[in-house]
Amino acid sequence: MKIISWNVNGINSSIKKGFFKFIESEKAEIYCLQEIKVSEKTIDKSFQAPEGYQMYWNQAERKGYSGTMVLTNVEPLTVQFGMGIDEFDTEGRLLTLEFDNFYLINAYIPNAGRGLPRLDFKLDYNQKLYAFMENLQKEKNVILCGDLNVAHKEIDLTNPKSNKKNAGFTIEERNSFTELLDLGYIDSFREFESEGGHYTWWSYRNDARARNIGWRLDYFVVNAEFMPKISQSSILSDVIGSDHCPIKLELK
Repeated sequence: MKIISWNVNGINSSIKKGFFKFIESEKAEIYCLQEIKVSEKTIDKSFQAPEGYQMYWNQAERKGYSGTMVLTNVEPLTVQFGMGIDEFDTEGRLLTLEFDNFYLINAYIPNAGRGLPRLDFKLDYNQKLYAFMENLQKEKNVILCGDLNVAHKEIDLTNPKSNKKNAGFTIEERNSFTELLDLGYIDSFREFESEGGHYTWWSYRNDARARNIGWRLDYFVVNAEFMPKISQSSILSDVIGSDHCPIKLELK
């Protein structure tokens, strides 16, 4: 089984840049999308789930903002929208699908924002999400994927020294991610790749992507007991269509 996660930064824009060709070429069983930025009224009229796939989406109340979507050709046992906490669920940031052997959480974690106005909101969101994951793990393995909006270590961005007070690399955000790993979860990509220079987001400014001046903000995180079932966790950095690139998890 292959699972792909991608912050598409607007599904309508991504469609125009070859989204469906990517779907056809990868032939993954499940696609988890973040920041779709659409509702039923605003999504591209040509958009339909590929043949054989079911589509689930969690849209934000605010127009043109946030939102998550899952396309799957494996029928889920259950689907949950959000965490059941109104304060967090209005932004459409979470979709959880239950399968035979695991729960799959598609997440678009809040950005702390320029000047960090939403840092406390984000840290609180993380704490609630971790509790949500722990509750699910009492029943089955858990896969968390998506744009987690944090570069965990200095190796995970090009310019760590100049970004220590910027959203996505503050010590508070990095420590929050460490707390998740301390609960017994694994950053799966780092099990297969220990070197730097591997990123999933690049600014549109200053030709950053061509120069590979980026951040690794997108993750597949799994509970440690499930890690032996993972055969590969990779970054598809050559795929264009967003300021993020897709990431892929392959299960044995």
